[in-house]
Amino acid sequence: MIMSDKLVKILNGIKDGSLNVDDALGMIEGNTTVDLGHTKFDLSRPSRNGFPEVIYGAGKTPEQVGDIFLKLKDRTNLLATRVRPEMAAHVKSLCAGVEYNELGRTLTYISHPVDYREGEVMIVTAGTSDLGVAEEARVTCEMMGNHSKVISDVGVAGIHRLMERLEDIQKARVLIVIAGMEGALASVIGGLVSKPIIAVPTSVGYGASFSGLSALLGMLTSCASGVSVVNIDNGFGAACAANRINCL
Repeated sequence: MIMSDKLVKILNGIKDGSLNVDDALGMIEGNTTVDLGHTKFDLSRPSRNGFPEVIYGAGKTPEQVGDIFLKLKDRTNLLATRVRPEMAAHVKSLCAGVEYNELGRTLTYISHPVDYREGEVMIVTAGTSDLGVAEEARVTCEMMGNHSKVISDVGVAGIHRLMERLEDIQKARVLIVIAGMEGALASVIGGLVSKPIIAVPTSVGYGASFSGLSALLGMLTSCASGVSVVNIDNGFGAACAANRINCL
């Protein structure tokens, strides 16, 4: 919920008598950080950044992530990324309704309806091996209120596959283009469409791809103007950028 919506709710509460002035003042001035001991969860991030805080699962224990979901599941929608299967199983045992996307390694819980905005984010992958990053991006886009779709395996090794889907790709408001190896797909699409492109290099590829570094450098030096690039395998970061563009 953005800050203006929260203030309207508080003011309406005073108007209809469900809130007194002192309680309303406390809600406005109150601490928006929930301290769980091991984690301080930021509830006011949507009002500042336009999207909620997200739990980064890597490096956390299943118990820590389970505690976060258990304590906050009724207060806000929750998204965790880079979630291992054993972590997902633990959290699901604590909270009914939690959904695990094994391919994208995301864990989600929806307690409040997601308010979808107009405009579609199209996620395009060079190969099937990039789908894990694509799913992370897709789930993040959906949780932030963006309609999204994945078109996979249309890389430059068989460029005709891309041309067959070009009409659909051009309808999107924002594009997330995901590729490993040399990362050429972002440049190719950048020369074919007029929409904003966020390129995601992936760690897919043989030894000389240097775990995604070749794709990263290829995307950064793209001759297609206006291509923005996020970090290697960072589907989440690309989705956050796409969300901000789609909000404009």
